[in-house]
Amino acid sequence: MSLDTLLPIAIVSSSLIPGLLIFLLKEESHRLRTLLNMSGALVKLALVVWLILGVYRGQVFESRWTLAPGLELVLSADALSVLFVALSTLLWVVTTVYAIGYLEGEPNRSRFFGFFSICVSATVGIALSGNLLTFVIFYEILTLATYPLVAHRGTPDAARGAKVYLAYTMSGGAVLLIGAIWLQSLVGPVTFTQGGILADAPEALRPSLIVIFFVLLAGLGVKAALVPFHGWLPQAMVAPAPVSALLHAVAVVKAGAFGIIRVVYDVYGVEFAHANGLLFAVGILASITILYGSVKALTQDSLKKRLAYSTVSQVSYIALGASIFGPIATIGGVVHLVHQGVMKITLFFCAGNYAETLGIHKVSEMDGVGRRMPWTSLAFTLGALGMIGVPPVAGFISKWYLGLGAAGSGANWVLLILVLSSLLNAAYFLPILFRAWFRPEPRSWPNEHVRSGRFETSGALLWPPVITAGLALAAGVFASAPFTPLEWAALIAEREYGR
Repeated sequence: MSLDTLLPIAIVSSSLIPGLLIFLLKEESHRLRTLLNMSGALVKLALVVWLILGVYRGQVFESRWTLAPGLELVLSADALSVLFVALSTLLWVVTTVYAIGYLEGEPNRSRFFGFFSICVSATVGIALSGNLLTFVIFYEILTLATYPLVAHRGTPDAARGAKVYLAYTMSGGAVLLIGAIWLQSLVGPVTFTQGGILADAPEALRPSLIVIFFVLLAGLGVKAALVPFHGWLPQAMVAPAPVSALLHAVAVVKAGAFGIIRVVYDVYGVEFAHANGLLFAVGILASITILYGSVKALTQDSLKKRLAYSTVSQVSYIALGASIFGPIATIGGVVHLVHQGVMKITLFFCAGNYAETLGIHKVSEMDGVGRRMPWTSLAFTLGALGMIGVPPVAGFISKWYLGLGAAGSGANWVLLILVLSSLLNAAYFLPILFRAWFRPEPRSWPNEHVRSGRFETSGALLWPPVITAGLALAAGVFASAPFTPLEWAALIAEREYGR
């Protein structure tokens, strides 16, 4: 095998192998577990940098195994997969640091970090999948690896939330599998190809292909938390903060959104989807989800549930971008895959810090917390302003391109959705910021736990949200610089539209 063939395998294995080894460690093997976690994360990061440079130069990376005639497992890299791999890998590094600090002294850490690493391996496998069969396999591995993380605490609430999560996601996976088998039975092996594979499909197959599209959309829509398949996401907030961050920013919801992009652009092809009215259907479903999630977020006093419904809304910007015919909107949707990730992981890190340091779990408990925890609150503020779409944070860039794309394609109704959703974003985030910075501190916090050291909380909990908040700001300020998410999204749009 050549190095170009081995690289996709190595990227998946760089977290899988440490994860399997961590399962074998005793709970007291803290240093060795940390070494395996961090070395795997850093090795993966180095391999992904190599991958990015190669794909940018037009180099081909592909690994292929034949299981049976017509059934192949394929790992390959294109511009879209590299964007998702880079996001997953970078955020895995900071989430690993955060999780090590968050779970310090807790039981079952080897089990947690073992499944945590497998979860990241599955996410990277989804990103690098070269065909629909490989995608479905890693998609289901992700479901199974995430379930123990949601149930990690072992409380009745955790068990109940994990069961709801598993019921939704396994059902979605089954629907996705049916759609994949049905599609392959009609057109043969479904390889992800820029421009899609159905442009020359016989006219007689088109009714079936349209039905299959909605079957695939339903299967992917569960993990993407599209209405009405979103019910598992707020229930899964019983998980520890590092898992919530992983679910919302890196792995599960992003796997669903990424799958929708793959189906629209690299299976059906944007021209075919547009000509048959499929893009409009995706746009309506995404718009309903955007508004519904925002309205539900307004009513939540639980901080994590407010952030969960915010995710229901925000992730659908990605599907909304895919639904608008034209490269500019595609740029907005694809770049939001990254921008939402860095902003949302920041918010969940901060929520975890508030809970661990002061016992704060509710919005109504956040009065004056900005003075008690200024660095955490500054990071939360940047993430929240980005979600609203305030320049120059990254979220503004996403919404700007979505709006430009909608106006350019004549989909002016999308502009109304963007305005309404931004107003709703402001309505459920600004009261939090007002409480944090302008309300007086209470006489005591719900359950203050003062950690030793110079900072408001331990360094392992503080620096990850500070770093990711900085990334969210930098992605907006330096949006036009080389190798930024925006430039990479523009490259993807250019290749998908053949321009």
